[in-house]
Amino acid sequence: MEYVFAPAPIVAVPIAESVDTASARASFPVRRIYCVGRNYAAHAREMGHDPEREPPFFFAKPADAVLYVAPGTTAQFPYPSRTRDVHHEMELVVAIGRGGRDIAADQALDHVYGYALGLDMTRRDLQAEAKKMGRPWDVGKGFDHSAPLGPIHPVSRVGHIQSGAIWLQVNGIEKQRADVSQLIWSTAETIAYLSTLFALQPGDLIFTGTPEGVGAVARGDLMKGAVAGLGELNVRVV
Repeated sequence: MEYVFAPAPIVAVPIAESVDTASARASFPVRRIYCVGRNYAAHAREMGHDPEREPPFFFAKPADAVLYVAPGTTAQFPYPSRTRDVHHEMELVVAIGRGGRDIAADQALDHVYGYALGLDMTRRDLQAEAKKMGRPWDVGKGFDHSAPLGPIHPVSRVGHIQSGAIWLQVNGIEKQRADVSQLIWSTAETIAYLSTLFALQPGDLIFTGTPEGVGAVARGDLMKGAVAGLGELNVRVV
């Protein structure tokens, strides 16, 4: 097949078990990125919403929003244009390895390939403006490099991450801390609900929500985040 220009390269994230092995080059090809909004009660309250357990809602980022962060390195996050209020949101990310539609919650974890660390970077001022005008959140959430992401850790190595500390520091000062068990909608419930809206496919990523303590970052700031069992993520704003 001929194209009028070269197709964009496939966005792929290395598998954690292969990142330090020269002979192993396995990577996870990213298809779509789904994000769950307000999935920790304390974060819902800090954003001015009632944390009552209502049906989850979702927004999306393009696959090429991924900014890969290799273990032991510090990635550079370019401060985005048209904003003066960029916020960090530390999240547990689920990598789907087996697709499906209308997946039962008690079978949902069977569809998970692995887990990763992720940041849902947000142009908060543009998001707030969009909310006020009843417009989509794309410009606030789906901009270039808005999804810093560590390697994918296979379930076969780390099991299912259903509890454990999730935290983020900025310049060594802790800003966010919670436990994954405090998710309003668990990973299994989120997958089950999302699969009623979209046919999930291998390569899909799900950002599961962020704890309270989100806040603005500036050029020069160093963000360090973690989820127990998945290592750490280091990103500097430039």
